[in-house]
Amino acid sequence: MFQQTFKNFNINLNALNERNTLSSGDLVTGQIFFDLTKPTNINSITLALKGEAHVHWSTGGGGSRKRRRRRRHYSAKLEFFNFKSDIVQRNGAIGGPSKLQPGTHVYPFTCQLPQGNFPSSFQGVHGHIAYTLTVGISRPWHLSKDFVTQLNFVNRIDANQPELLAPLAGSNSMTLCCLWCASGPVSMTVRLGKKVFAPGETAKITCKFSNASSRTATPKARLVQNQTFYTHNKGQSRKSIKHLASETGQPVSPHSSDVYTEMTLTVPAAVPLTISNCSIIEVDYIIEVRLCVRASSDLIVLFPIILCDIPAYTDPPSYS
Repeated sequence: MFQQTFKNFNINLNALNERNTLSSGDLVTGQIFFDLTKPTNINSITLALKGEAHVHWSTGGGGSRKRRRRRRHYSAKLEFFNFKSDIVQRNGAIGGPSKLQPGTHVYPFTCQLPQGNFPSSFQGVHGHIAYTLTVGISRPWHLSKDFVTQLNFVNRIDANQPELLAPLAGSNSMTLCCLWCASGPVSMTVRLGKKVFAPGETAKITCKFSNASSRTATPKARLVQNQTFYTHNKGQSRKSIKHLASETGQPVSPHSSDVYTEMTLTVPAAVPLTISNCSIIEVDYIIEVRLCVRASSDLIVLFPIILCDIPAYTDPPSYS
């Protein structure tokens, strides 16, 4: 048995940063450790790096066998890269396996991620984007044994681009009606300091309200995540919506104008980054600001935002 011969097998990756992330073109370095309890013949020890995306969902079906036969499955798969190298090779002198002695064995390794615009790692409701490092051990007359380690890959963007740091603004208004009477207008103007954020960062939302109606209005803000999964050529799609954070502001009294309020939303630290560079998986984020009025439709202002790995290092430019 493998477990009787190989003990304490471990793959140790050297971290490049405090978040232990990797990106396009980075060197992956580390060591493989294991103990052998007896002399062992090895055909090879290989190291493989792989990046892929996969989606799957089904529709229909149900309790009965007839309904289950009607179930339809949708799936798609992309492979970004897949390459392998040898850490231990067959004995070149005799063309046979290499013989390793009992004791502790340590093999350092170095490999490089390819250059490319690859999407960040992601685990979603109907699919995933995964980057893996696999160590395979092949022995004569034995099935090969694989050890898989997940890599935390991020697609880094320049968070200091002026268009990402520029403030965002939006407004909306309506007039409330009750039977044949129309009350005064209700309006809001909303500003957001910038478009790009990092997980764990807080977004500050500044609002200005005017409520000339006879009803109290309540401002609310929330952070929404949209996960969209596609088959190839986007022939079919499936969407999942999550509300990640929310806040309710102070009510706006009837017959009031120029009421200012501020709300904050903290991006959860563990959420996936924005994914817009994968043909079968998209992940995007929206800050949604609502002014809710009883017995009426809500006023809504939407701000699409981008979540990236590195927060902006400079303060957003000021605009008069």
